[in-house]
Amino acid sequence: MGEVIQLFGETDKYLDNVIIYRPFEFRRADWETGHFIQMQRVHSVQFEAAGPKKRPREDAKKAHLPPHFELTGGLFNTILSLFSHREDEEAMREIYYLTGLTDCIINQVNPVLRTDLLRDIYRRIFKMKERLRVSWYGRPIDKVLLPLDESLFSFALYRENLSSAQTMKELYAAIKKGTDEMFDILSANYVFYCPSGGVNRQSSKRPSA
Repeated sequence: MGEVIQLFGETDKYLDNVIIYRPFEFRRADWETGHFIQMQRVHSVQFEAAGPKKRPREDAKKAHLPPHFELTGGLFNTILSLFSHREDEEAMREIYYLTGLTDCIINQVNPVLRTDLLRDIYRRIFKMKERLRVSWYGRPIDKVLLPLDESLFSFALYRENLSSAQTMKELYAAIKKGTDEMFDILSANYVFYCPSGGVNRQSSKRPSA
């Protein structure tokens, strides 16, 4: 059985479909979707300018939407955690740093992580997850960092910077610098559309990460 997560209360009122503009712009989707949608701001502006009557409604197909990313799997847990702290930029940045640490563990991008020092990053992750109440549930996952268009950010260069770190201190600094840069790009260049109703998260006895 899945756990239904209600994103909005019955009395929630918003200006049009805007939930919050900053740090991330979240909007309430007015078409049927069970997922968060990440859309470049330039496409969202054009989409919103068309007006509600021309936007997809409940019977619309995804093909009617501008180019976008559908955030599923580990990406769903990431954006849900950010949405839950949407009014607290400091907490959101911490969550995204934690996301970067988790991604580093999943993809083993640095030889340092194949040594006993691996325990250090695990301890840091578990402490942050407990404090921020963040987990990635479900089957083993390979993606937790939100997607970015190649014209805006190079994940290859980011991973190269991580792999060249010689110490855990350098690795942590590279992850923090990289996730802060990603956060700023996401804030400036993307809009996130939230499911209008509840979203279904498959329950799991143990988190994947």
